[in-house]
Amino acid sequence: MAQEFTKRHIGPSQEEIQEMLQVIGVPTMDSLIEETVPDAIRMDHDLDISEPMSEQAYLAHAYELSQKNQVKVSMIGQGYYPAATPSVIMRNIFENPGWYTAYTPYQAEIAQGRLEALFNFQTMVTDLTGMELANASLLDEATAAAEAMAMMMAARPRAQAKAGANKLFVDQDIFAQTKDLLVTRAEPMGIELVFGNLESFEPEAGFYGVFAQFPSASGAVKDLKSWAEKMKSSELQIAIAADLFALTLMEAPGFWGADVVVGSTQRFGIPMGFGGPHAGYFATRESYKRHVPGRIIGQTIDMDEQPALRMALQTREQHIKRDRATSNICTSQVLLAVMAGMYAVYHGSDGLKQIASSLHSSAARLHKALSQLGLNSEAENFFDTLTYTLDDAQADAWVAAALERGINLGRVQGGVQCATFEGITSEVLQHVVDAAAQALGVNTVEVGGHSDIQWPESLHRRSSFMTHEVFHRYRSETEMMRYIKKLERRDISLNHSMIPLGSCTMKLNAATEMLPLSWPAFANMHPMVPSHQAQGYLEMIAELEKDLATITGFAATSLQPNSGAQGEYAGLLVIRAYHQARGEGHRNIVLIPSSAHGTNPASAVMAGMKVVVVACDDHGNIDVEDLRTKAEEHASDLSALMLTYPSTHGVFETAVMEVTEIIHQHGGQVYMDGANMNAQVGLTSPGIIGADVCHLNLHKTFAIPHGGGGPGVGPICVASHLAPFLPGHPTVKTGGEQAVGAVSAAPFGSALVTLISYGYIKMLGAEGLLQSTKAAILNANYLKSRLEQAYPVLYSGVKGRAAHEMILDCRPFKVDAKVEVTDIAKRLMDYGYHAPTVSFPVAGTLMVEPTESESKFELDRFCEAMLQIRAEIDSISNGDVDAELNVLKQAPHTLNMVVSDDWNMPYSRQQAAYPVDGIIDNKVWPAVRRVNDAYGDRNLVCSCLPMEAYEEAEV
Repeated sequence: MAQEFTKRHIGPSQEEIQEMLQVIGVPTMDSLIEETVPDAIRMDHDLDISEPMSEQAYLAHAYELSQKNQVKVSMIGQGYYPAATPSVIMRNIFENPGWYTAYTPYQAEIAQGRLEALFNFQTMVTDLTGMELANASLLDEATAAAEAMAMMMAARPRAQAKAGANKLFVDQDIFAQTKDLLVTRAEPMGIELVFGNLESFEPEAGFYGVFAQFPSASGAVKDLKSWAEKMKSSELQIAIAADLFALTLMEAPGFWGADVVVGSTQRFGIPMGFGGPHAGYFATRESYKRHVPGRIIGQTIDMDEQPALRMALQTREQHIKRDRATSNICTSQVLLAVMAGMYAVYHGSDGLKQIASSLHSSAARLHKALSQLGLNSEAENFFDTLTYTLDDAQADAWVAAALERGINLGRVQGGVQCATFEGITSEVLQHVVDAAAQALGVNTVEVGGHSDIQWPESLHRRSSFMTHEVFHRYRSETEMMRYIKKLERRDISLNHSMIPLGSCTMKLNAATEMLPLSWPAFANMHPMVPSHQAQGYLEMIAELEKDLATITGFAATSLQPNSGAQGEYAGLLVIRAYHQARGEGHRNIVLIPSSAHGTNPASAVMAGMKVVVVACDDHGNIDVEDLRTKAEEHASDLSALMLTYPSTHGVFETAVMEVTEIIHQHGGQVYMDGANMNAQVGLTSPGIIGADVCHLNLHKTFAIPHGGGGPGVGPICVASHLAPFLPGHPTVKTGGEQAVGAVSAAPFGSALVTLISYGYIKMLGAEGLLQSTKAAILNANYLKSRLEQAYPVLYSGVKGRAAHEMILDCRPFKVDAKVEVTDIAKRLMDYGYHAPTVSFPVAGTLMVEPTESESKFELDRFCEAMLQIRAEIDSISNGDVDAELNVLKQAPHTLNMVVSDDWNMPYSRQQAAYPVDGIIDNKVWPAVRRVNDAYGDRNLVCSCLPMEAYEEAEV
């Protein structure tokens, strides 16, 4: 039974594998691998991974791990709080593959459900913060703060930029993880941070902005209106990290002068999960719209001029700007943002205010009782967090006494901190007071009832928020369930059909891997608990780090980076620190092939490096001579090569070891982008090819779902000489002895979802991992063999094989039939498929990756669709159909269009909607017709209009 999971994970049966090999033209799987993977880099040993577990055995093992965690009542705060996830959201979104297996909504017509959910999220954020524009989430609060720092630097007034203003004042009373991450990001970007007390800061030349927390990390609530006016009068930009619950009761920063407001939405129904994943938020003024990092959902119209949603202003993104980008953000936290937005829909503005009032009332009641014991909080005005200054002995005694009662308090420098949370009980408050009395050696007092608001009248919120109907309509669970289902039906996810995206590896996210995420012992763990309370987590993390190091052929791993792009950045920081430690800090040149993903050059610039582009030859391989020339030219300053392997063009380059040796000969390090690791595991490794560090996309190769565009996890694995520099963290010991600063808010990044990759490896084992890699290569080459006569494959290996993906050249169709690659992508929706990757890495092409999880039946269905589309293209080029009024140019076809009485197309409804028989019993209808991207960018609307706008329109 141990190999049963492997059989469930891999799509083709043994009989189907033989049939596929026959189509490919090779006798055995080993023959195919020999023709695909160069002999020089083949692994000569089995992976040292534990024997595979059955699904039942793994669930028992995961449960045993969970019982090693001790989940206490957490009042530690510092950006992480127990949260109450409404069951209707937990069951219908978090645990629903219709939501968690969807891809990033680049194909808007079949992603309208997720886009609407994210539109709601943006509306919630803009309304609560008082800003004009919000993105569709960032990775966490600390990285959002760092993005604000960089954005304000890029958007400095011309006079400041000309004068070289590069200083950011940061209030010292901010979360420790935010402070550390700002420090990490600032230095390579040439930003000077000045920490101090915001009330005593005097603006002066050289500063471009200020950053503060509201309420502060110690819990203090201050009226910052006059302070903000002072900053604005000196032309300083203002960034605020704000608690959204506090903003339901206190006036929004946008109304008292902030330019950027960032924070976390974890409190809005998202489990703490030992640190993540959680959706960070980022809101700003519309004048910054060209600088905003990440994705923005905007409203537009479709071909019929009906409202539609899509991702707006794509020219801001790193894949367009490359080394001119100010951010490397390539993913977000879509699944968690959807949940947070739905939490707001579920509760509405009144419900959020009730929860916030309860949070504050609990803190006020606690404050009153503790003051009767002789304890005085540091802040006169507070929201939900109280900080008390005590000597170490008293502080330790209070924390210990609370722990005896099952409560974790925050042990901060010079005292103790208590943070209330949604659902906190009077019993818990009483335990905290009893523990304090015990520590102080005094008689306890009873916690009283309701207490008045503890901040000045001037701070009270007077502006309305979340007035749109969506936040008022769905109050019963029945209505909420139906709304979630309505949106789900507007999307294509893996639970419907194959998503054949090259470079994105949309493989099976097995239910057994997912189940433990909902268990309270994993979901409800604060990331800053004492280590003895998190033994199950720490054991899992250590084992996963070891397995990933083994798989990559390296010595050590850091799970901290919470996206692939953050892994790139972390890897480059480690290389940078290594050079600095050897007295070669001047090495700042990074060589990057022209075919690389846009995050590569963007990450390099963020890490303080200069990019030199290396050419690729006509076969898509790195031009070795151009590489050699540039490595020699920059030898004295060469820092690294950023290499993707197999290449971005889907080829195992035979010269890879020569490439890595050239870099090492000239004093550089080799960073390998792990985007295509699905073709390596068990066959070769980054260590074998000569890399020094690589990042891994756990949301690709190691089965974490894409979640509609996030969460992602991007750990880095490093050779022994780089291990001392792995990222550290200010709150929990991680990384090496010479650790670079934190790259994510939480010490182990998105720890909760790393359970998925842990389970993936444990259930597959060494042999299953190897079989999966071989099956991925098999499936890709089967598609290649079936499609290459109709769609030329742009690049292949020396023996004519693809790696785990291939690029189909669609450019000739533009010449012969005026058919663009976009037309093919939209037409595939009518066949029930999400398009492959469009125009990357080569414009006018489709990059296809089937993954090992797809069966021969599904591969054949996809081939049937692609071949039928080729016939439709031929009918245009032959002049058999109109050049514009044809099924490709008019695609996709919606249900409303097909059932309309006004059908006037020169082809039948059946040809439009049911082009092949297999669609009839599993039809997905695009929610809108082809969207108008240009209109949306010209008429940017990125949040729901308030109710008044509709009332005015009716008048």
